[in-house]
Amino acid sequence: MSDRPSTEAEAARNTGPLPTTAKSRLVGIDAARGLALIGMVAIHILPSWNIQTGKPTLTWLLFSGNAAALFALLAGVGLALMSGGRRPHEGRRMLADGVGLLVRAVLITLIGLTISAAIPDDPPAYSILVYYGMFFLLAIPFLRMRPVGLFVSAGVFCVVSPFLMQSLIDEVPAWTVYNPTFSDVVQAPAATFFQLLLTGTYPALAYLVYVLVGLGLGRLNLRSTANQVRILVVGVGITIIARGASHILLYGLGGYDQLYLTSDFGRRELHDALIFGPGQLPTNSWWWLAIWTPHTNTPFAIASSLGLALAALGLFLLIGNRIAEWLKPLSAMGTMTLTLYSAHLLALSLEIHYDQPHLWFIIQIAVAILFALAWQKWMGQGPLERGITTVVKGVRRLVMGRSRRRAGLVDAHGGSPGDAGGARGDSAHAGRGDATGDAPYRPAAEDVRRGDGRDPGGPSAPAPWNAAPDGAPTQGDADPARDDGPARGGHRGGHHGGAHRSPRRR
Repeated sequence: MSDRPSTEAEAARNTGPLPTTAKSRLVGIDAARGLALIGMVAIHILPSWNIQTGKPTLTWLLFSGNAAALFALLAGVGLALMSGGRRPHEGRRMLADGVGLLVRAVLITLIGLTISAAIPDDPPAYSILVYYGMFFLLAIPFLRMRPVGLFVSAGVFCVVSPFLMQSLIDEVPAWTVYNPTFSDVVQAPAATFFQLLLTGTYPALAYLVYVLVGLGLGRLNLRSTANQVRILVVGVGITIIARGASHILLYGLGGYDQLYLTSDFGRRELHDALIFGPGQLPTNSWWWLAIWTPHTNTPFAIASSLGLALAALGLFLLIGNRIAEWLKPLSAMGTMTLTLYSAHLLALSLEIHYDQPHLWFIIQIAVAILFALAWQKWMGQGPLERGITTVVKGVRRLVMGRSRRRAGLVDAHGGSPGDAGGARGDSAHAGRGDATGDAPYRPAAEDVRRGDGRDPGGPSAPAPWNAAPDGAPTQGDADPARDDGPARGGHRGGHHGGAHRSPRRR
């Protein structure tokens, strides 16, 4: 671009260290991630149905399946931001992004396997962390794609993956544990692999839809109010269409009757299965793929949760920078979801929350908010996020073939100089925690004028703290969580308890 500073020195003169203000960040991304974390904690701790009425609780209706989808969507956004945002990196920088993502996937998987070892065999929650490693591995080939290609790919996976999973579920090795550990990887590698890819609570082939859509969104201008409104409106529309189409198929075209005739469920059991999930999705009728029940990973379930995730992201992007101070508790949690999600799982493993779930929910959220606010103020990046970022940065330096950092701007969303900030002039959206780059970066004049840059950093600059692929309950940014935890009985892995398993499952 002709309006870029011609030299690094000129870039430094024209911009200087820019202040870190709420307005220089896409606060909505962090806040949305914080909401997803709260949803995950709620779905793990609070009841799924009302004991007196048998109806699903508001917690179930709002968060089951949807918190996990939001985390995965935001993980995709973070991957886009760390690999160049609107202007994807090229050549060696993109190679470094891919290798860095591979390392990130391995590290998050190791963290997930370690935490799983501490969770009881009859778990209070199903961890998404190990699945996140698979999400990231599958996402690597898509880093170079433009938005249209990413959205089309997501649509293909949304339709094809459920049919593939339904066809292969009885053909692949069955998994035997809810949360895989190191011993399971060694003793049953094939079963663990297919659990993560096809048959588990968060099968990567299905969740790749959310990641790819997030990648596509991260390649757009997320500061544009028009785009923010589009994300919100499209999200609401997708959910309405998905649920409406499912209803027509089931109750207008005979799908419900076929499910009743071909299954062992009575009317009441079938009704409950359509709300809470049938456990392992039966394979005796393709009509099961017409339901939109959370965690069943049918085309309509994926689309419904995707739409709600998009709507939440669009809404928070619209209001985020306008009421940043009010959203600070949410956004602070959203910058270190990997740390907070891991701590949440370890707390659940003590199994002391069952008798007073509402009290323990309040305690966990309050502690998470206070910790996040204090740690962010005094230390910056979350502890686990910082560790992953440090390792990934080192690996990227090796790939880039450079040992010292050169001048650049920290992107507006908290990324570090160089690659992480965004490809040549699009640092405005890189997320903290995604930052891993060392390649030289020259900001475009438009970014300088907008105030999208941040302190050049250098060896003494504070580490980015925005939870993106490094900081998610899942991954970094994810990225994030059991996000919302394995839906009670709603996954394909064979939740043998059916729709009436303990509400702590989801």
